[in-house]
Amino acid sequence: MSTPDSTLIGRLIDIQGGRLVATLFPSEEGFPSTVNLGGESLPIGQLGTLVEVRDRAGHVLAEVSRQVEETLERRAAADPAATGKRQVTLRERRLELVPLGEINASGRLESGVSRYPLVGAAVHLIGTSRLAGLLARDLESVLELGCLSVRPSIKATLDPTALFSRHLAILGQTGAGKSWTLTSLLQRVVSSMPRAHIILLDLHGEYGWHIDGGGQAGVFGTNRARHLDARELEIPYWLLTFAELVDLLIDRTDVNATVQIAFLRETLYSLRKQSNQHMGLERLSVDSPVYFSIEELYQRVKKVNEEKLEFGKVKGPLFGAFDDFLVRFQSLFNDARYDFFMRPRKHSSSSSLEGLLRDFVGLGEPKRQVTVIDLSPVPVDLRPVVSAQIARLAYEFNYWNPRRHEFPILLVCEEAHQYIPREADTQFVGTRRAMERIAKEGRKYGVNLCVVSQRPTELSETVLSQCGNYLCLRISNADDQEYVRRLLPEGAKNLADMLASLRRGEVLAVGDATMLPSRILVYPPDPAPASRDAPLAKSWRDGPEDLDVAGIINHWWRQVR
Repeated sequence: MSTPDSTLIGRLIDIQGGRLVATLFPSEEGFPSTVNLGGESLPIGQLGTLVEVRDRAGHVLAEVSRQVEETLERRAAADPAATGKRQVTLRERRLELVPLGEINASGRLESGVSRYPLVGAAVHLIGTSRLAGLLARDLESVLELGCLSVRPSIKATLDPTALFSRHLAILGQTGAGKSWTLTSLLQRVVSSMPRAHIILLDLHGEYGWHIDGGGQAGVFGTNRARHLDARELEIPYWLLTFAELVDLLIDRTDVNATVQIAFLRETLYSLRKQSNQHMGLERLSVDSPVYFSIEELYQRVKKVNEEKLEFGKVKGPLFGAFDDFLVRFQSLFNDARYDFFMRPRKHSSSSSLEGLLRDFVGLGEPKRQVTVIDLSPVPVDLRPVVSAQIARLAYEFNYWNPRRHEFPILLVCEEAHQYIPREADTQFVGTRRAMERIAKEGRKYGVNLCVVSQRPTELSETVLSQCGNYLCLRISNADDQEYVRRLLPEGAKNLADMLASLRRGEVLAVGDATMLPSRILVYPPDPAPASRDAPLAKSWRDGPEDLDVAGIINHWWRQVR
């Protein structure tokens, strides 16, 4: 190049908002596409590459977001190889840069920019060794998620404390690699942190599966994870709060809903208190997680619904007010799919709560770092209630735990939009409220959220706004892209333009856990989750000629996959 410094490629000519514009220096042959530096070939102006902007006041690390070339003028010039003249076109090539971080006087990279460079500041390429030194983290422990997309030889690391303690969202369209990314991340957590405590809500049975011979296998190995069928875990009805019972049993559009809610509150408090007198509890509330008889609740409601006065001549004040309530109750109580919830066998007393809590926080026998709770066999309309129960119990467990900061819990919510919806008028108002409470207050008590969703626009805005870290995979939907753009920090909003071009298994990492917004190629998980696409072409070419349809029907009948 025609400049004395081999890394110098241009200078700043415009600065506005959070955007820098640089003009590139041409060589005698035009604008070069690469520069050889220390044995490596560095591209000039390639989208997503990193450059260093230097002036006397300091240095800024920036990412190339756009490259444009314009014709300035055309003029005639003497042609030494001929007697006439030839037309010469003068062009200018410019780069638009997004500042990501600032390099301080000691040569350390700091996220954010306190002082922007001035017009005329030099733009330099960065060698791999220098970039690796800038991104090196002086932390007690780091998570190595993958490698930088723009420099595959540089490892991409995250600060695990900042990543999980400030909540994490993994967003991307179906097939982009959300389960792949989550599995790879958590596998590295459990391999490097033997005292991790993770609860994973598995809605599709992707993280654990049955193998021939009746055994169980999964993505974490049997020595690190415990796989529980939500029905066998048996989360009983009596753990529900009053608001959650209202959501489950009462149709809020019923004309008698107000009367039903008031009566349910009074009856529920009475039953909880009556059933636990032997425990000597002085203070009980309508939300206390203690046993009461669901059959007794039904009988009391049925009695007032059929009550008549004056020898049957006058209807009672609540006669007929619970007709819809009783029909709804019976449909749940008589449905065998709800037996694990409505007819618990193991957890039929308040004293059984300790065993239940030990099981799902990983302190049961055997103790494990990860508790995978398989919700796939649970009826779809009950999943939000069960999911909220698990989340609320995790919150309450650490809320009352005096050693909460020594026992942080990570709750991973797969397909979170299904039970943490954005719409306020959803049927499960209490469930949504409970999950949002964890998002807003859980961090104080060591209860942290990781939400995974393919539809961020359908996920609770309150939950997403509380996330301090985002791992964004490919998102093609324009509405989802714009929504994610609004969620990102101000300095990273321009990077949302690249969401549609991310490869499968490639993430845009933004937030407190990373030194600067980065495109990361995630390391393949080993083993991978059971979420891969069906090999359609191969199956349609070499697939089975027949199936055991009777066996399929039997699985369907027994609700066992």
